[in-house]
Parts: sequence; structure tokens; C-alpha cells
Amino acid sequence: MTTKLLLQMLATFVGGILLLGLLLFLSAGTFNYWQAWVFIPVFMITMTVFGVYFAITDPALVERRKQAGPAAEHSMLQKVVSTIALSSLLVPPILSGFDRRFGWSQMSPLVSLIGDALLVLSFIMFYFVFRVNSYGAGNIQVEQGQKIASTGLYALVRHPMYSGSIVMGIGMVLALGSWWALVVLVIMIPVLVVRILDEEKVLAKDLPGYTTYEQQVRYRLVPYLW
Repeated sequence: MTTKLLLQMLATFVGGILLLGLLLFLSAGTFNYWQAWVFIPVFMITMTVFGVYFAITDPALVERRKQAGPAAEHSMLQKVVSTIALSSLLVPPILSGFDRRFGWSQMSPLVSLIGDALLVLSFIMFYFVFRVNSYGAGNIQVEQGQKIASTGLYALVRHPMYSGSIVMGIGMVLALGSWWALVVLVIMIPVLVVRILDEEKVLAKDLPGYTTYEQQVRYRLVPYLW
């Protein structure tokens, strides 16, 4: 791992802690928010550990993951979807903070700790996704020489990365102790469905063998559901 990449990861780690702290504690109006104090290190440390691992073992994947956000998408539909998705990332922490401030909902500490465990589980899912799919870019594209990933989690669902993202979203709001923040996830599900359906059109058109893979693996996101 190069010094430049190490410094980038260090900056991301520090910046992430500051941003999350700002969003959570400002909206909560207090530092007396133990769920936030647990969530921030669990999320940032887990993300950084996995980031460092793949920076060492698969730097090309790390570079592909940097190609994310509206500017990296090729179609207007995906630019809109990506904008909505990025915006929604800021809402759960802010809403959870306001929930803590005004006491809108009460959640058992055990449930919040389960949420932290789900956060870690989501990164484990990402690990198994990227172990078999180095082409898991942050935007929708098909690269020259790209092959279909059909083993591991890809043998269960066609989009395990998005499945992991749902687990992460649920884990985040539970970890932060807010039942109301789950509403944001419910709203985001249709947006995720639109992205998946559009992505599959691109993959079916540009990735050889993908239509056969669709026939072999029936479910897109959740086994026996969709």
C-alpha cells in the first residue's frame, strides 16, 4: 500500500469521525448519547480495517470503489438515483439525533447493540462480495474482460452488495436507537429497486452470459422474496 493511499485512508477515517460526530451530536443537542459513542468507532474502525485489507490485496478494486456518486454514473436515471441515495445517507444519523433529543421512540440497549453487530455483519458480507467480484465498482459499468461472479453470495442472490447495504442501513438506525429512522429505509427501498432493475438492463446488454446467470439465480436481493 502506497503512502498516498495510506494518507487518503487516514484522512477518510478522521473526516468520517468528525462528520458523524457533527451530524449526531448537533442533532441530538447533547454529548450524552451513548449509542452514538459506540456506533462511530464500530462503523469507522470496521470500515477502515476492510478498506486497508483490500487496499493491500486488491488495489484495483479500491480504485473502482472510488468511482461513485452522481458524477460517476452514465445515465440520467442513475445520476438521479445516486443523488437520492447519497442524500439519504445523511438523514438517518440526523433523524436519530433528533429522536434522541426529543425522545420520540424508546429502544432497548440490547437492540442497539444488535444494530452494531449488524453493521459489522454488513462489512463481512461486503468482504465476501468483493472476494469473488473485484469488478464491484461504485457506479454501474461493465469493464473489458469483466466476468460474471456466480459463486459465494452471488449463488444466492444476484446483488449481494445491495443486500449488505440493507443490512448496514438497518444496523445503523438500530445502533443509533431510533425506530423512526427506519422510515427512511422503507422510503429508500423503491429507489434501490429502480437502480437494480436499470443495472440489470446494462448487465444483460454488456456482460456476456448475464442472462444465463439470471436464469440460474432467481432472486435479486433477498432469497425467496425478490
